[in-house]
Amino acid sequence: MGKRGLATVLSMAGLEAYMENMPPDNLAQQFDFAYLAAISQALEDMYGARGGRGIALRVGRATFSKGLKDFGAFAGMATPTFQALPLEKRAQIGVNALAAVFTNFSDQTTILQEEETVYTLLAESSPMAWGRTADRPVCHAITGIIQEGLRWASRGYEFNVQEIACRAASNPNCIFRINKNPIGGAILG
Repeated sequence: MGKRGLATVLSMAGLEAYMENMPPDNLAQQFDFAYLAAISQALEDMYGARGGRGIALRVGRATFSKGLKDFGAFAGMATPTFQALPLEKRAQIGVNALAAVFTNFSDQTTILQEEETVYTLLAESSPMAWGRTADRPVCHAITGIIQEGLRWASRGYEFNVQEIACRAASNPNCIFRINKNPIGGAILG
């Protein structure tokens, strides 16, 4: 997107103040969910629904790989002990760690449910859907974070992650479904 693209998105989101001074890189929760929703909307306005979705997915993946992978429980996932665990266990620990990070270090309360073939993450207040109205799910950056978090925990396997319900589309919560079997990998079970 480049500096000019970023400046345009921030301007469209009404966040010109952040063009020269990015928010602090800390855990103080000083960047309002409304700002993230405005950026998400601006990406869609600028690049269209599909283009905005693609960029938001990449933003989510980069958010994980540039910062979250070294945070909390994820830091231990690079150890040989963790990497020696079976793929199914690494994925389970990874999705649990994601739910814990979302709940404990943001205002996004997240509940994890496990079924036979899928995990379900239920986000009670998603920053991407905050105050938005849409006819489809809009929390693409969170989908990207989940995808990259599971790729990290599994040592490179890709998992199908889909937002199946969204607060912006009149659902009470944003719901993400994660297939337990990685794409193109061995079948777990």
